[in-house]
Amino acid sequence: MLDEPRSGRLAAWGNALLAGFVSPDDAAHRIAGDDAVHRVLGLPGEDAPVGLTLALGRLRTLGAIGLRVALPVPGHPLGLSGPPEFNARALEAEEAVVAQGAGLGLVPEVFEAGPEGAAGPDVHVEVVWHCLPAREAPPADVPSLSEAERELAEALRDATEVLSRLDVAGSGPVADAALAAYRARAEAGRQVLAPGYPPRAVRVLELAQRVGALIDIARSASGDGREHGAAVSSSEIAARAEALRPVERTARRAQVAAYNSAVEEQERRRG
Repeated sequence: MLDEPRSGRLAAWGNALLAGFVSPDDAAHRIAGDDAVHRVLGLPGEDAPVGLTLALGRLRTLGAIGLRVALPVPGHPLGLSGPPEFNARALEAEEAVVAQGAGLGLVPEVFEAGPEGAAGPDVHVEVVWHCLPAREAPPADVPSLSEAERELAEALRDATEVLSRLDVAGSGPVADAALAAYRARAEAGRQVLAPGYPPRAVRVLELAQRVGALIDIARSASGDGREHGAAVSSSEIAARAEALRPVERTARRAQVAAYNSAVEEQERRRG
């Protein structure tokens, strides 16, 4: 969940649409990404699933003025504000979007089909967003952008120290491949956030993804091909997981702060 959650794409490009920066078709295309199709089920007034273009327009007519992201995990309801049914769905998916002003939330369910062991373009991916009532209240544990940026700088140092202290080589074929993949994405000129987001949000999201890349390396195989880096005992594996948990928590909080910053900025201007 530290790369690019589907809820992040939906919120970012949905906010750009609501602010008039992109067309409905462009927003829908950007949200879908490499997935084959996205549909929204349960929208008020719709008896059947509808496509993203229609769904985004309907959300606007229902009063949506902005889209927020939630990235909850067990024990950390990040970005959620209820009610219980929506929270439970979001927690199961570990992500959701809340339509501010409409009292609705969207939770993705992903369906994949393809040959066993297939990846990338060989896998057909369909996403159904379940639309549920969502409470209009301050979301849980979401920092400001400035707080997130400060916390991330500290988390990046912590992650680097953990990699060293727990004997993760940071080199070798698997670690090198993970770093190369991250750098390739960063250098590909990809648009990290949609139009309308402040530059600080882009910096925060990029840094959160960098921290996430380091966490992935620490949890995956090291240069000798063993899982969990260079750890060889269950106690070392547990120590690594415990050390990385607060770093990952900080990175997830920063992601939510970045994706939600467009709505926060909009509310400040109205205030």
